[in-house]
Amino acid sequence: MNSNNPSTASKSFPIYEDLVKAHFIAAIVYSVIVVLTGMSFALQFLSLYPFPGVEFLSPGRVRMTHTMAVAYGWLANGFFAILHYVIPKLTGNATFSKKLGWICFIVFNCLVVLSEILILAGYGQAVEWGETPVIMDPLIAIAATLACFNFLAPIWKARHKSFYVSVWYITAALVWAPLVYVMGNFIPQYWMPGSGGAAITSMYIHDLVGLFVTPLGVGLVYYLLPVLLKKPVYSHALSLTGFWGLAFFYPMNGAHHYLQSPIPLWSQYAAIVASIGIHVVVYTVIFNYFATMQGEYKQLVTSIPVRFIAVGSICYLLTCIQCAIQVTMSAQEIIHFTDWVPGHAHLVLFGTFSFWLYAWIYYLWPRIFKTELYSRTMCEWHFWLAAIGVIVMWLDLLAAGLMQGFMWKNLVPFINTVEATKPFWWTRALAGTCILVSEFVFVVNIFMTWKYRRQAFNEQKLNEPLTRTKTA
Repeated sequence: MNSNNPSTASKSFPIYEDLVKAHFIAAIVYSVIVVLTGMSFALQFLSLYPFPGVEFLSPGRVRMTHTMAVAYGWLANGFFAILHYVIPKLTGNATFSKKLGWICFIVFNCLVVLSEILILAGYGQAVEWGETPVIMDPLIAIAATLACFNFLAPIWKARHKSFYVSVWYITAALVWAPLVYVMGNFIPQYWMPGSGGAAITSMYIHDLVGLFVTPLGVGLVYYLLPVLLKKPVYSHALSLTGFWGLAFFYPMNGAHHYLQSPIPLWSQYAAIVASIGIHVVVYTVIFNYFATMQGEYKQLVTSIPVRFIAVGSICYLLTCIQCAIQVTMSAQEIIHFTDWVPGHAHLVLFGTFSFWLYAWIYYLWPRIFKTELYSRTMCEWHFWLAAIGVIVMWLDLLAAGLMQGFMWKNLVPFINTVEATKPFWWTRALAGTCILVSEFVFVVNIFMTWKYRRQAFNEQKLNEPLTRTKTA
C-alpha cells in the first residue's frame, strides 16, 4: 500500500447505482423514525409523552426502537449505499453480485423492520444495544455476513493492487461486523450468563460502534475529503497509525461500561488504559483531516459536505476527549447512570457519524440523479439547526449529569434530583426540536431533488447510466 490518493482505481467503475439509491432511501426513511422516536422518548421526562398508557408504544420500547433504528436502519443502510459506490471506485471491480446485493437489501431491511415491530410488541432481548429479539439474531447474522461477503469479494479480487487506506478501514469493518454481532447476541444469551456475560455484552456495546461504525466512518471520510478538496490526504503514515491504533486499542474498551461492577478489576483497568490509548490515536485522525483541509478552509463556507465533515470531526475529537475523562474510576463515581451518558452517545452517533453520513448524501445524491440539490438554503438550515441542536444537547446533558451525580453522591432524595433536572430536560427538548426540524428540512430537500430530477428524466428521456471517469 503506497498511495495517499483515493482516485487510484482503474478507469472502469462498475457501480450498481440502483442499490446506492435504495440503501440511501431506506436510510433516510429510518432517519425520520430515529428523530421521532428519540423526541417521543425525551418528552416522557416532561410529562408530555405522546402515547400515555399505550403498551405497544411504551417509552422503554420506543427507546429500544430508537437505538436499533440508529444502528441498523440509518447508519448501516447509509454505509452500505456508500460502499456500493466506493468499493468499485477503489478496486476497479463490481461487488460480487448485483442480485445478491438486492437480496441482502430486501432481507436486511425486512429483518430490521420485523425486529422493530417485535421489540414494540415486547419481545426485545435483554442485552443492551442487542435488543433484537432472539429469534431474529441468526437471520440478521446470516444477512450481515452475506452483505459483507458481497463487499469483500471485489477487494479480495484486487488484493494484488496497492490499496488506499480507506480499503483497509472498510475491510476491517466488514470482517469485524459479523463477528461482533455474533459475539454480542449469542454468547451472553446462551453460554455466559452473569458477570461474564456482562463483560462480553460490554464489548459488544462498544465494538458495535468501534469496530463497525467507526472504521467505516473514518475510512469513508479518508476517501471523500481528498475528493472534495481535490488534493491528496496530508499524511499516509498518520492514516496507517490511526488504523492500527484503532485495531489494537478498541476491542479492549468494552469493560469501561461496567466499572465498579463484579467484572474482574484487572479487566476494568485494562479497559481504562485502552480507552485512554484510543483517544490518543484519534488525534492522528483528526490532525490528518484538518491538515488536509489546510489552504482550503474557504470550502467550510462554500461546500456543505466539507462543513459537515469538519464539524463531525470536531465532535469526534470532543467525544474521545470526554471518553478519556469519563472512563476513570473517579469520574465514574459521579457520572455513571446520569444524563452525561446519553449526551456522550448523541455527540458521537449524531454529531460525528451522522454528520459524516450527511456529507456523503449531499455529495452523492446529486451525482446519482445528475442534478443540482433542490435548495442550498435548505442545506444551510439543515446544517445549522442540526449543529446547534446536537451541541446544545451535549452541553445540556453533560451539565445535567454532573449535577445529578453530585446530588446522588451527597444522598439528596432522588425525587429532588428529578425536580432539579427538569430545566435541563426542557433544554434537551428544545435542542431535540432543532434536530427534528433540521431532519424535516433535510428530507424535504432530498425528496425535492429527486422529484424534480425524475420529472426531467421523464421529459428529456435521459435514461443512460452515469459516465464514470478516473477522477472520483
